Amino acid sequence: MTLTTPLVDNRTERERAIDEWLPITSSRNAKWWYSAFHNVTAMVGAGVLSLPYAMSELGWGPGVSVMVISWIVTLYTLWQMVEMHEMVPGKRFDRYHELGQYAFGEKLGLYIVVPQQLIVEVGVNIVYMVTGGKSLKKFHDLVCNDNCGDIKLTYFIMIFASVHFVLSHLPNFNSISGVSLAAAVMSLSYSTIAWSATVTKGVQSDVDYGYKSNNTADKVFNFFSALGDVAFAYAGHNVVLEIQATIPSTPEKPSKGPMWKGVVVAYMVVAICYFPVAIIGYWMFGNQVSDNILISLDKPTWLIAMANLFVVIHVIGSYQIYAMPVFDMIETVLVKNLNFTPSFTLRFITRNLYVVTLHHVAYNLQTKQVELILDHQLGVTLMIVSPIGGLRQIIVEAKSYEFFS
Repeated sequence: MTLTTPLVDNRTERERAIDEWLPITSSRNAKWWYSAFHNVTAMVGAGVLSLPYAMSELGWGPGVSVMVISWIVTLYTLWQMVEMHEMVPGKRFDRYHELGQYAFGEKLGLYIVVPQQLIVEVGVNIVYMVTGGKSLKKFHDLVCNDNCGDIKLTYFIMIFASVHFVLSHLPNFNSISGVSLAAAVMSLSYSTIAWSATVTKGVQSDVDYGYKSNNTADKVFNFFSALGDVAFAYAGHNVVLEIQATIPSTPEKPSKGPMWKGVVVAYMVVAICYFPVAIIGYWMFGNQVSDNILISLDKPTWLIAMANLFVVIHVIGSYQIYAMPVFDMIETVLVKNLNFTPSFTLRFITRNLYVVTLHHVAYNLQTKQVELILDHQLGVTLMIVSPIGGLRQIIVEAKSYEFFS
C-alpha cells in the first residue's frame, strides 16, 4: 500500500477566503460530464456553419486534410494541457496564466499569456454578441414572414446583451453548468439541422467544386482566409485549465482522469458536428455556398428558424464560458492587487460594466470580418497567414460595412 503525504495549505485566511470567492477556484465539485459539455460549448461555436464555405476556398483534398489534421492536432494539444494542469506534485495550474508564469517566470509569463488570452476571450465574446444578434434577427424575420416590419440588428444585439446582465452574475463555472449543457445540446442540434436540411435540398444542378476565382492571388488569399475559418472553429483551448480547475483532485484520483474522459466525449461530439456540416454543405452547394450554411437553406422555413434560435441559445452559453475567466482576472486584480473587499456589489458593478462595454463594441462592429482577426489556433505560421487573408477580405468587402447603423 502506497502512503501519500497530505498537501499542506500555506495560504493565509485572507488568501483562502479570496480563493473561495473567485469564479475559478470557488467550486471544485464538477463531474467528468461537466468537462464534456463545457468543452463542447467552448469549441463547437457558430463557426461550424462557415466550414462549408471554408471547404469551398480550400477544395476537396486540402479541405478534408485540414479538417482532419486540425481535429487531431487540437485534440493532442488539449491532452497536453490536461496533463500539465497538475504536472508539479501538490500544485494545480488553475488558470492559463499560472502555467505561463511557471514556464516563463512570474512577470514574463503574465505579459506573454494574459494579453493573448484576453484578446481571444473578449474577442470571442464580441463575436458571439454580434452572432447572437444576427441569429435572433434571422429567427424574427423568418417567423414574422415580413409582416412585422424591419427591425435593426442593433436592437437584437441589445436583446442578446440584456440576457447577460442576468447570467453574468452566476458566480462560478459550476453555477453555469445548466446553461452550458443547454448550449452543448443546441450546438449538436443546429449542426444536425444544417447538414440534414442540406441533404434534403440535394446537390444543386449547377454545382461547381472549382475555385471561385481564376486569379492566383485571389486563390492564395482565400486559402489563407479559409485556414483562419477552420482555426476559429477549433477554438476552446484557452479555457481548458479553468474548466479542469472545477474538478476535484487528490493524489490518488487526479483531476486529469475525469477531465480527459470528458474531453474525449467532447471531441466525438465535435467530429459529429463538424465533418457532416463541412463535407455535405460543400458537396451540395459547391463554391456557391454562403459563408453561413443556414443562409443557403431557405426551406423549410420553420426548420431554419429553429436552427437560428438554437444558435442563439448556444452562443449565450458559450459567451458565459469565455467570460468567466475574464471575470476571474478582473476580480483577482481588484481584490488581490487593489485590496477591494470581495462582495456582491463589487461583482455586480464590474460584470455589468463588462457586458455594457462589449455591447457597445458589438453595436459598432456588425460584420462577419470581426471573426477573421481572432484566428489563433494553428501555430505561428497560421497566425501570420490567416490574418493576411482576412485583412485582404476586409479590404475587398469594405464597401459592405455598416458601422454605427
